[in-house]
Order: sequence, then C-alpha cells, then structure tokens
Amino acid sequence: MLDLELLRSFVSVVDAGGFTRAGERVHRTQSTVSQQIKRLEEDVGQPLLIRSGKDVSPTEAGERLLSYARRMLSLAEEARDVLSRPGSEGAIRLGITEDFAAYRLTKLLATFARSHPSLRLDVHAGQSLILYRDLERGDLDLALIKRAANEKGGIAVWPERVHWVTSKSYPRDTSTGSVPLIGFAAGCLYRAGAIHALESAGRNWHMAYTSSSLAGIQAAVAAGLGLSILSEMSIQTEHRVLTAKDGFAPIDRTEVALVAAPEASPATLRLADRLAEYCDTVQAKAA
Repeated sequence: MLDLELLRSFVSVVDAGGFTRAGERVHRTQSTVSQQIKRLEEDVGQPLLIRSGKDVSPTEAGERLLSYARRMLSLAEEARDVLSRPGSEGAIRLGITEDFAAYRLTKLLATFARSHPSLRLDVHAGQSLILYRDLERGDLDLALIKRAANEKGGIAVWPERVHWVTSKSYPRDTSTGSVPLIGFAAGCLYRAGAIHALESAGRNWHMAYTSSSLAGIQAAVAAGLGLSILSEMSIQTEHRVLTAKDGFAPIDRTEVALVAAPEASPATLRLADRLAEYCDTVQAKAA
C-alpha cells in the first residue's frame, strides 16, 4: 500500500524541480521531504529521482509512478470532498491579473471547475494593487498577483521577466523629447516601474495612452502610440523588445505571488496547488 503523503511529496518535488520549493508547497522542511522520497523509493524498490545539484528529475520508474500518483491523489481528494461535503462545495473567489486571465490560465480554471461541479468559481481579473486590497479585506479567497521582488508572504513566488516594448512596424523615436508611455491607470506596478526608470535616468515622459485592458495596451503599442512595459507572456509578434542598447535599462525586478486568505478552505488550497503547478511549468519553459 503506497502512502499518499509520500506520493504527495514526490509529485511536489517533480513539479517544483527541487526539494526546497517542494517543501514550501507541502509545508515541510527540505530534509523531511528528502526522507519521504527515500522512504517511497524503499517502498517501490527502485530510485525515482535523478539528483543533479539542486535540480531533480524523475527516472524512468519515476515517470511511470508519477501518473499513478496524480490519479491516486486526485481520487483521494475527491473521496474526502464527497464525504465532508455531501452537498455544495461552496465558492472560491479568485483574483488574477489580466495577462494571466487572457492566456492559458482560463483553460486550467475551466478544467478545475468541470472537475468540481458542486463548487462555484468566482474569478475577478484586475490590477494587482486592487486584488491584494480585496484579499486583505476578505473579498477574495485566493489571488495570483504581481508585486515588487522579495516582498514577504504568499504560498509560492516566481521571478517575473518584463521588458520595455515598442512597435515593430512603427517604432517611436525616443532619442529626444518626452517618452510617450502606454499603460494601465495609476496604481499599476509596471506603470510605476516605467516612470521610476525614466525619472532615474533624467528623462521626460508623458502618458500617451491609458487603458483598463491588456488588449488595449497591446494594440496601442503595436500601432506605434508609444512605449510600454509588458511581461514576456504578453509580448506579441507586432512588438519589439527594447534593451539597454536602445537606451532603456531594465526596470526594478518584479515577481508573481500566489497569496491565500488566512482561513482558506481545502478547495481553495487545492486550486492553489493547481495554479502553483501551472506557474512552475511556465517558469521552467522560460528558463
């Protein structure tokens, strides 16, 4: 009989790519997780992970076990839910930034909702500042937000890659005069970072286009109305990335943080696990 807790730690190590981040995910120390993996390998009688420095990857046996482990954990969660909540599972109020809302994350959320038919998923897309405020005052259960690097708190954190961008077809000449900026309204992390970077360099700027939607910002950049700062996932083929050679130094580092309310429900924490797995995958592909 395979121990579900050992399987949970094994899946977390594979998804996170290491013992330290896996320990944060399952709320255990790195040494505890390492001991659990050792016990699991003893139970199955063969090595499950290839260890290379801080990085780990599954062996052939580990790959085979991984799919079974995911199914066993999923069934265990489903059985627990059915027994603990014979009726409705309640609701999860999730806040996400618009770039996550516009891309693959919507598919993940739809899959999660279909697998939990008695659960009501209430998703809000907006600026990180507003989402974090809503989380603090109890209007959200879970939020995936952007923030300045190295802030404290959160279930998991990932470094973010952001860039200055201009139009590929209609680039603006910013060698002289005021730099035209495109972005969200005041309070946006990227807008504040762009302004800080320009003022630190002694350059003048003005807001050329303010939008409440990511699609509007992307279109304005593509049309050549000005410059903006976008995450890598939001940069389109019509955009050109600007570098220090173009006179635009990198802005202050930012990160993506997954933050839950203090009294988050089991269903909320399960969704948090799915979101963390997604962000781990995105981070691994970008590395």
